[in-house]
Amino acid sequence: MSIPFFDHPILNSPYQPPSRHWELDDTGQPTQRVETTRRPAKFVTPIPKPKKRGSKKKGPANEEMLFDEVGADISTEELNYDLTQTINSLRHQVGEWRALENPTDWKVTPETARLLQHWRTHPFHNQRPFFAQIEAVETIIWLTEVAPQVGKRGEVFLDHLHAANEQANPGLARLALKLATGAGKTTVMAMVIAWQTINAIRYRGSKKFTRGFLIVTPGITIKDRLRVLQPNDPDSYYLSRELVPTELLADLGKAKIVITNYHAFKLRETLEVSKGTRSLLKGRGDDLLTTETEGQMLQRVVPDLMGIKNIMVLNDEAHHCYQERPLTAEEESLKGDDRKEADENNEAARLWINGLAVVGRQLGLTRIVDLSATPFFLKGSGYREGTLFPWTMSDFSLMDAIECGIVKLPRVPVSDNIVGNEMPMFRNLWEHIRDKMPKKGRGQTSDLNPDDLPPPLMTALEALYGHYKLSFDVWQDAKMGVDPCFIVVCNNTSASKLVYDYISGYVRTDENGAETTVFGRFDLFRNHDEHGNPLPRPRTLLIDSEQLESGDALDDQFRKFAAPEIEQYRRDVIERTGDSQKADSLTDADILREVMNTVGKKGKLGESIRCVVSVSMLTEGWDTNTVTHVLGVRAFGTQLLCEQVIGRALRRQSYELNEEGLFNVEYADVLGIPFDFTAKPVISKPVKPRETIHVKAVNPERQALEIRFPNVKGYRVELPNEELRYRFSDASVLNLTPAEVGATSTQNSGIIGEMANLTLEHTGDVRPSQVIFALTAYIVQHHWRDTDDNPRVNLFGKLKPVVRQWIETCLKCSGGTHPAQLRYKYLANQAAEKIIAAITLAEMAQERPVLAVVDPYNPEGSTNHVNFTTSKTLRWEADSTKCPINWAILDSEWEGEFCRVVEQHPRVRAYVKNQGLGFEVPYVMGGESHRYLPDFIVLVEDGHGEDDLLHLVVEIKGYRGEDAVVKRQTMDTYWIPGVNNLKRYGRWAFVELKDLYDIGADFAAVVGPSTTKVLDSLGGPA
Repeated sequence: MSIPFFDHPILNSPYQPPSRHWELDDTGQPTQRVETTRRPAKFVTPIPKPKKRGSKKKGPANEEMLFDEVGADISTEELNYDLTQTINSLRHQVGEWRALENPTDWKVTPETARLLQHWRTHPFHNQRPFFAQIEAVETIIWLTEVAPQVGKRGEVFLDHLHAANEQANPGLARLALKLATGAGKTTVMAMVIAWQTINAIRYRGSKKFTRGFLIVTPGITIKDRLRVLQPNDPDSYYLSRELVPTELLADLGKAKIVITNYHAFKLRETLEVSKGTRSLLKGRGDDLLTTETEGQMLQRVVPDLMGIKNIMVLNDEAHHCYQERPLTAEEESLKGDDRKEADENNEAARLWINGLAVVGRQLGLTRIVDLSATPFFLKGSGYREGTLFPWTMSDFSLMDAIECGIVKLPRVPVSDNIVGNEMPMFRNLWEHIRDKMPKKGRGQTSDLNPDDLPPPLMTALEALYGHYKLSFDVWQDAKMGVDPCFIVVCNNTSASKLVYDYISGYVRTDENGAETTVFGRFDLFRNHDEHGNPLPRPRTLLIDSEQLESGDALDDQFRKFAAPEIEQYRRDVIERTGDSQKADSLTDADILREVMNTVGKKGKLGESIRCVVSVSMLTEGWDTNTVTHVLGVRAFGTQLLCEQVIGRALRRQSYELNEEGLFNVEYADVLGIPFDFTAKPVISKPVKPRETIHVKAVNPERQALEIRFPNVKGYRVELPNEELRYRFSDASVLNLTPAEVGATSTQNSGIIGEMANLTLEHTGDVRPSQVIFALTAYIVQHHWRDTDDNPRVNLFGKLKPVVRQWIETCLKCSGGTHPAQLRYKYLANQAAEKIIAAITLAEMAQERPVLAVVDPYNPEGSTNHVNFTTSKTLRWEADSTKCPINWAILDSEWEGEFCRVVEQHPRVRAYVKNQGLGFEVPYVMGGESHRYLPDFIVLVEDGHGEDDLLHLVVEIKGYRGEDAVVKRQTMDTYWIPGVNNLKRYGRWAFVELKDLYDIGADFAAVVGPSTTKVLDSLGGPA
């Protein structure tokens, strides 16, 4: 019987060896056929490709995934291996060994046999170990106890491990277990510790076993989470998960386990000495040594292991640990952020592996066991980025985990309603917002406003939140007792704070020190009640380095209302460490980390959290099983980072089997993480040099053709106090489309399973009167102020009907957009600019002139100052009788046609292409200041005589986006009338030539006998 592809994506029991898998085609996409064998290790990424496909040309968006191919392309003369063959072969050997029914044939100690039987057959009261976890431990047991006894069958794998380590990590015996994020690596570590400790106690002379363990993590967060590996921890896995038979539990108490982060390996200063003092004390002798010795460092980091020889290291998130080698040619060419990332990776890896080398020299190591969902070399390692660690000996991939149901199924955008994009906008959100986001962290940036977030980001948040609300209601109806979790991963602390404030709300302080609560945009995530008071239990959590280091990380109200949970946490610390002094001096940072570590756990500090906004602390090692939605607000240059971030959402919420003995499918909806995108560095190739020309004013020969123009810096408009007049035109129209504000309908899909549609339908519930009131208030508050910079609130009642009329007649909402999106500051500013321009045009007719404000220090520009070089090949050699510049540097072929037309027209006295000229028109779009560079200035004799030529500003325009409309509106409403009203820079007019195939005819019509009439229809007033 066939299994419906979308209804039943889970094929296998989580507790048995996988026996079926979905067939994938050559591109890694499902054929909807089920194969009745276990999936071989091939390193595929279980993410669907976009529905819309472009050409087959190579480029960043079309690069094949690095995970798809592992083999000859990453082998070198120094390192030659085929990991898929090795892993599949070892998987087969372990499978045959597992199938042996008689424990006496297993070639392991009786204690190991007892543990294996327990893990495989014990009737666990809670969650039993997955097959994936047992197989990972079986692999290391087979290599340690069985392989040395089975001759060639075992030697081939042991020889492979030895050779791989000698080539990549000389002197260190590493073994990597690849296990999908969410498949339970912490449980695997607990099982390894139990196996090693119990055997070490029973066989004290054996060098195969140890009771000393050093667990190394990449950060404090993971270190905190792994405390469950301590036998005396209140939540110890050995007892709470029944991982050890009762009769063997006592032996675990003799284990010595140290959990640290790799940063602890850095030698610390033992004496603080200034640079001057150091130089004085040094004199002519050797450098003054003020750092720890290796022995002192070990005494500080691993004091409990100092008396134990041959300890075992467990590296969590082990892809950060490797022995670097000389950079590849690609890595040598890295620049900017890529270079910074590579250097940081290398520095971390160097510190980590050198620390382990010190432990090996001083204490001795039996083995280093690496655990990671992505045991791949990072950028900067000297290996091709994405190369699998050659000492990887087992693999239970994310695709395997999905087909067994032990993780959530990630759904990513596969299509949206934006025409022309091959990649759905929210698949790689960062591409569309990066230029609008803060480049530096909070410590280097001030005066950032959450309302300035770019519209596509606001729309992505709105769309994902709308789907979150549906999940929230389902969880409420099911009386889950906890809420689903929504996480946002940002690029720096400035961005994380902006997104956090936008989501949860914040307190705004004005210039007079008065405070106003700004409510969060999403009601389920707000941290304030309806009166603006902070909630005693926050719903949204900001977790980044700035927040942890700040003195006000936690509200006093939180400490008060969370007192029972804080007290329980304090007791847990005492029980775990025996240190009551440490428990009594818990810092805000300690409590904040505990809040994060217990998100989604009833009765714990993080129980109330529904949304977490973070920078790097969620990229790896964060554990919660209630995450249903993830938004990436940062660049994702590698598949490693994509999988690590998506991995934060993959842990299942329920482990109840259905009537078929399988897990029900659970989903995680993901936006902003381009999981099938690989940003591979491109090596710059030598290019053929191009001719460079000198563009300049030809003086004195062409001095008579000089064109002068005002340097306008702004505009002054005197607004009325009485009745408001307005005149809407085509330029007053604002069309909200998905291309402008972000996709309003996105289809999310996993590689298998049901699809989800993310829309903005919930924003349509906002009443029109609310939008009109909010937009009117915004214009008064931010755009209409008196000479003392106070809002002109007396105009509110007069402005409101104008806003209503504009919304009813000039606002167009296409493609699923809604008027409620005018709440976005960028769009509110656009609307305000159009409304104010319509009022300004009407007031001009009532003799309230617009005046241009020129630069007081540099009021005029001139063609005499043009002087630059260029290698652009698209250019026009200008007529010496019509142009004061020797060359016109063109942006399109159409501009060349325009040069031909103006040079032949008898009314044209001079013209210049605006390149290197400095002619700029200031305009505002979405509340942001911009500079517009029109294409040409043409001097025309239009019947007023040679002493009063018309200065015609010409724009050659094909496609007209919203920015072109705003530029035209600025020229018509402000620049042209503002300069003409100054009456000292001559007469000016503006025209757009829109029909690219009739430039000559249209220009001839403009400068013909009825110039003014034609300008009124084509461009602007003369």
